[in-house]
Amino acid sequence: MSGNFVDYVKIYCKSGKGGSGSQHLHRDRLTPKGGPDGGDGGRGGNVILRGNAQYWTLIHLKYRKHVKASAGGDGSRQQRTGSDGKDEILDVPLGTVARDGETGDFLFEITEDGEEVVLKKGGRGGLGNTHFKSSTFQTPRFAQPGEMGDEGWCILELKILADVGLVGFPNAGKSTLLSSISAAKPEIADYPFTTLTPNLGIVEYRNHKSFVMADIPGIIEGASEGKGLGHRFLRHIERNSILLFLVPADAEDIAKEYHILLNELKQFNPELLDKRKLLAISKSDMLDEELRTEMNELLQDELPKDLDRIFISSVSGLGIDQLKDTIWNAINDE
Repeated sequence: MSGNFVDYVKIYCKSGKGGSGSQHLHRDRLTPKGGPDGGDGGRGGNVILRGNAQYWTLIHLKYRKHVKASAGGDGSRQQRTGSDGKDEILDVPLGTVARDGETGDFLFEITEDGEEVVLKKGGRGGLGNTHFKSSTFQTPRFAQPGEMGDEGWCILELKILADVGLVGFPNAGKSTLLSSISAAKPEIADYPFTTLTPNLGIVEYRNHKSFVMADIPGIIEGASEGKGLGHRFLRHIERNSILLFLVPADAEDIAKEYHILLNELKQFNPELLDKRKLLAISKSDMLDEELRTEMNELLQDELPKDLDRIFISSVSGLGIDQLKDTIWNAINDE
């Protein structure tokens, strides 16, 4: 999936110019010198983003650098209004954020299937000469030109929609966990930063139920300030219902690693701390039962009382069923 997963594109969008109003004067066999009857120009086409629940990536826009909507038609005689320019509609996954390409300012976010939001508005059509007729000015021989469309660079970013987001330092075992409990096949190796793009996995639960888990690339200390791949990955965590922190059992200080990860999220967006949090201590097959009990008692004093802690091993299967049960209950509590 990693080769086809695109979560960031920058495209140049241009909406259509409005059609010109008509300056036509009515003429026929019986009316050699009639008054104005010019119609209005049609509006230019809009560039629109539309939410599509069938899309999971922005790859279909990766190589489409320019998007241009068509111009509105000109007005004509007998007060005929010009046709509206054809809208250019871009289907995007739910969780897509639009930003100004020059300033990076947030514009809007697409969150619902079928939701449509105008990214670049088409120019208004010009008024025909009929609008300028008055009792003292019977024959206006002019009309308005159509307005120019809007254009400029736009950034589209995708925030993954998943029930559970895996949060941890590089090489904490997130990819291994995802591959062991779902059909996802992320790249796995024994070195940091194996995961360079988010991976999604559908986890089968009891009675044909399921939930979606996202393996977010490893956070490093300072990611909230843009170090490493920073913001590009942290934004994916914003849309997860539950945050599953993964810290390996062989970490020098499990509680310290958890608090560092928590602080990175807080620096990026304090609202993330309002989400339900779970802690899984991975690679626990290297500990015997006595060591796990001892470690659990130590962590009880160093971690929040309401933080569920589960010792797991993706290799041996230790604690995996308990983890699924805890996640399922947390999702349904939400």
